[in-house]
Amino acid sequence: MSPLKIKKGANSHSAYNLRPNFSDVQETHTLAVLVDNEAGVLARVIGLFAGRGYNIESLTVAEVDHLGKLSRITVVTKGTPQVIEQIKAQLGRIVPVHQVNDLTVEGPTVERELALFKVEGTGEKRVEALRLADIFRANVVDSTLESFVFELTGPSDKIDAFADLMRPLGLLELARTGVAALSRGGA
Repeated sequence: MSPLKIKKGANSHSAYNLRPNFSDVQETHTLAVLVDNEAGVLARVIGLFAGRGYNIESLTVAEVDHLGKLSRITVVTKGTPQVIEQIKAQLGRIVPVHQVNDLTVEGPTVERELALFKVEGTGEKRVEALRLADIFRANVVDSTLESFVFELTGPSDKIDAFADLMRPLGLLELARTGVAALSRGGA
């Protein structure tokens, strides 16, 4: 009896798909998690990420229903499709979690972030910082003779681009809120 010569992968002679069905491509996903607004819930959700070695790129939390005592946690994380599915499944098993939505795959979303930039500068650098702030539609929320504090709202890549331009002009400090996101449309 001769040994079977089976090549890896499905073909016309095999009923089995022997190709791996997983991807090693890292994807960024925005997850919206509706939870009870009670002590320790955020720690449990964050503990899930930390305990399994998943990174959180952005995190925002706020009460969204005072009477129902519900909060919304918006988490931006990165991982393979299998890791993202595992995160969603594990989040859904936590008792105070009511709903987990992956806004990235559910359709178009609106994502915004707020950032404050403290930029020092005098003379030409000061003028250039104000010119760039005008282009990016950043508001001046504080001003001294030596520095400005700009407020900028927009997608994360806009915040990143403004920060990159402000660094050579004298960026001293940067504070970011994290991503707030909602799905578009009526559903």
